[in-house]
Amino acid sequence: MNTRTVHTVHPSPLGDLLLTGSVSPAGHTLTSLSLPGRRGAPAPRPEDRDDRPFGEAHRQLDAYFTGRLTRFDLPLATTGSPFQRAVWQALEEIPYGTTTTYGELAARLGVPRSEIRAVGGALGANPLLLVRPCHRVIGSYGSMRGYAGGVEHKVWLLTHEGALQPTLI
Repeated sequence: MNTRTVHTVHPSPLGDLLLTGSVSPAGHTLTSLSLPGRRGAPAPRPEDRDDRPFGEAHRQLDAYFTGRLTRFDLPLATTGSPFQRAVWQALEEIPYGTTTTYGELAARLGVPRSEIRAVGGALGANPLLLVRPCHRVIGSYGSMRGYAGGVEHKVWLLTHEGALQPTLI
């Protein structure tokens, strides 16, 4: 089957988001959504930019950032180990405006406390930030721990969703 990889950029309050996807005669799937400064983000070639397949993703992102969307519904295609895919699936069940801890997520997945780092590793490998809301996973006692898009973006997202109260500076 003739499949090509394309990308687009979506302006957001966090900066330009990079969306990549696969286009084939069967349709379009989103394969990555990266925040500015993300380590390991795809490095697409400028000639592979094609905004057309991303219309629905743009609409849903706009709705999310204006507070009108709490759950994404997009065709996704990502690769990962069975363990990573299980962790990513569990992320989709964390409700908008709430958080869970790494330990709580591990317990839900049946992962022993001694293996919590593996859960963190799977979260760090999540290629679909925002869509699979790994920003909703926090450290014990409410600490803001690692986020592939940067802890400052994690805080912004949780504040936007109402899971954190805005701080006065």
